Amino acid sequence: MIEHIRKLKMGKHELHIDGIVHEVTKKDIKNFNINNFVIKENYFEAYIPYDWKGSYYLVKKDKSDFHQNLIEIKKKIIAIQIFLLGLFAFISYILSLRALKPMQEAIVKLDNFSKDLIHDLNTPITSILLNTKILERSEVKESKALSRIKQSAGDIGELHNNLTLLLQEDTMVMSRENVCEIMTGVIAISEKIYPNIQIKVQNRELFALVNRDALKQVFSNIISNACKYNKENGYIRIYSKENLLCIEDGGIGIENPQLIFERSYTEHTAGHGIGLDIAKRLCEVMQIKISAASKLGEGTTIYLEFSS
Repeated sequence: MIEHIRKLKMGKHELHIDGIVHEVTKKDIKNFNINNFVIKENYFEAYIPYDWKGSYYLVKKDKSDFHQNLIEIKKKIIAIQIFLLGLFAFISYILSLRALKPMQEAIVKLDNFSKDLIHDLNTPITSILLNTKILERSEVKESKALSRIKQSAGDIGELHNNLTLLLQEDTMVMSRENVCEIMTGVIAISEKIYPNIQIKVQNRELFALVNRDALKQVFSNIISNACKYNKENGYIRIYSKENLLCIEDGGIGIENPQLIFERSYTEHTAGHGIGLDIAKRLCEVMQIKISAASKLGEGTTIYLEFSS
């Protein structure tokens, strides 16, 4: 608006252009301030000195273009912000890929090493078990050393199965299975290893969406513990209530049942403290809630709640 009047005084500006109008008015303005810019409802106005006799230019500029220009400026600012945000996100993504690449390579190498190690473990385990069976059938007298070899080989074999399934936890294929049928196969093996433990199954049907091999290993870990830490000529009772499976034993009990699913926690020198931790991890993958209740000297109950 000031530029409009400046050009007008210099004779370089046409009247009534760019939405600006002006008129000369006589007005008594005390303490005149050149920055007397005022915003009205539909226009802007300002007074600019015309001569020394108290006359002023009253300059008015229409606000319609102002609102349109303001909207355009806002659009440009938003577009620039979106562009900058996208640019920074792209740069961050590229930098993160470069930063994570060594870690990803290390994870792949570790995963491959684990798979190779587990695969190679299978050969000596099989050899140990076969040779102990041969010794049992031969004329060699049963000894404590041979029993310890058998037990250790069995523990290694169980660990091998656990690790094999853990490496598959991200790619498990789920199917609808009869849980009790899977349990029956595990019980048949346990009854041969622990003939003095009486195992009773009260239900024969409970269907759920599970991975058959993973659930079999979960049962193996739980029943193995129930047999190991049971009383002489003890019992294991397995029953279900709707989608809840209960594995109850009359064993020696657990002092801290809330801790038994934590890695490396054990209350007995014979255990490694990883069997139930692995069982819990496999249950989480299959969306099975696992918990325990126990009393010292009376026994322990493991609860498996299957998703419906």
